Amino acid sequence: TLRETNANLDKVVDKIDENMKSTGVKLLWNTSSLFTNPRFVSGAATSPFADIYAYAGGQLKKSLEIGKRLGAENYVFWGGREGYENLWNTEMKRETDHIAKFFHMCADYAKEIGFEAQFLMEPTLHQYDFDAATAIEFLRNHDLTDVFKLNLEGNHANLAGHTYQHEIRVARESGFLGSLDANQGDKLIGWDMDEFPTDLYETVAVMWEVLQAGSIGPHGGLNFDAKPRRTSFYEEDLFRSHIAGMDTYAAGLLVADKMNQDGFIQDLMAERYSSYDSGIGKDIDEGNVTLADLEAYSLDKPQSELIAATKSDHLESVKATINNYIIDALAEVE
Repeated sequence: TLRETNANLDKVVDKIDENMKSTGVKLLWNTSSLFTNPRFVSGAATSPFADIYAYAGGQLKKSLEIGKRLGAENYVFWGGREGYENLWNTEMKRETDHIAKFFHMCADYAKEIGFEAQFLMEPTLHQYDFDAATAIEFLRNHDLTDVFKLNLEGNHANLAGHTYQHEIRVARESGFLGSLDANQGDKLIGWDMDEFPTDLYETVAVMWEVLQAGSIGPHGGLNFDAKPRRTSFYEEDLFRSHIAGMDTYAAGLLVADKMNQDGFIQDLMAERYSSYDSGIGKDIDEGNVTLADLEAYSLDKPQSELIAATKSDHLESVKATINNYIIDALAEVE
């Protein structure tokens, strides 16, 4: 029963609390796994069975209390398959409304007990919030923008058909970057393998976005969320994997910082969109034109003039330059 589970949890939390105080360990974020029975784990907040939904709410109440007690700075919501498998028997709006009600109840209770952690959503493929853009739209539609930001994982981005940089860019430019689940995964396998990050090009891209944001959310950071389902499972592997992951992100930050200081990407962007700095482009950006204005501007322009107005992106040269930054920046490290 929930009562028995809560009693057992209290004993475990007592030991965790004691260990944290003795070691000075800080809890960046916490979450809860709803249910152990495989029949219930798929979609607690979207369950068509009210008893299951209620039980999940009871679990979250206890989990939030534990988070407050242990001093968690973030609370991540990601609970199994919060999405449909069959549209013939699914009311999508009703299910997403139920998720929103669930989140509002959690936010209200956190406020009631003084739990001031940042709430985070973690998009992944088999949920309604399958990527950053969809999750942000959900939050806006359900009046949750003041409560939630996004916790983004690299492999989840790949599963949704995006790069990790894409997901972070979407969240950053919309003001929803909260934290980073920094694992990577095999891009050819259709599941979350939770490898520790070793892809230097990807970490450069990630840390570039972080530098543009100024921080990883109000309380966020880099988290490694590795599962037991690994082929590298010795204690030595765990030790080396954490070192490899942090070294790769540290190297990515060094490279991104050098590009940032040189203004390399900023100059690329400025040149590419320079036609919007004056003339008709500036009028478009400032919202001072109508379709009739655009027609009048374009009526007598020959195709040759339109073609001449375009410029090459020099894509391969740009990527090769980033490769050079990786080599040069890391060569300077003593």
